[in-house]
Amino acid sequence: MYKFTANLVKLILKLSGSKARVYEEQNLPTDGGFIIACTHTGYVDILNLGVSVLPREIHFMAKKQLFDIKGLGWLIDHLNAFPVDRDNPGPSVIKVPSQLLKEGKIVGIFPSGTRNSEGSDLKQGAITIAQLSKTQIVPAAYVGARNAGDVFKRGKGYLIYGEPFYVTGKGKEGREEFTHHLEHELIALTEELNKRIAADKK
Repeated sequence: MYKFTANLVKLILKLSGSKARVYEEQNLPTDGGFIIACTHTGYVDILNLGVSVLPREIHFMAKKQLFDIKGLGWLIDHLNAFPVDRDNPGPSVIKVPSQLLKEGKIVGIFPSGTRNSEGSDLKQGAITIAQLSKTQIVPAAYVGARNAGDVFKRGKGYLIYGEPFYVTGKGKEGREEFTHHLEHELIALTEELNKRIAADKK
């Protein structure tokens, strides 16, 4: 069902002109499990992220409230999302993605935890999971169409992948160090992506 839904979304985005132009795809590992940690400003970035790695599938970590939204809940469920209670996080926050990574699957995480383009403090979820599972993280940044209104207006999307890295630091200090590293990577990728968008428009 995932591939059918993802290919349908891909077609809709393509026809609307909102399918993201992707840069630095070579930074994506070709096999094995890994984490994609991407900036998040709306739900269209989720869709573009998902279709960008086809035929591979992404298992998205998403706050449980999204599954209660009619239409969107159905869609993210069919895009392999799994719910997380951010207010009362339990063992599943680590257990579920760690098991998926062990099985060689891709886990998608939006580490800001909110659709905020202002740049909130990153949470340590992605780093903690990567540290415990000894899995590499691929940072990514998205700029462009955010919602259905943008898509209907044929708003374009752009996505860039950074170089993957492992969390080599130990314990709490290691998590803090690499949380800052990831934050800097996402800021740098967003800046680079905006430069490329500007250059493409010339």
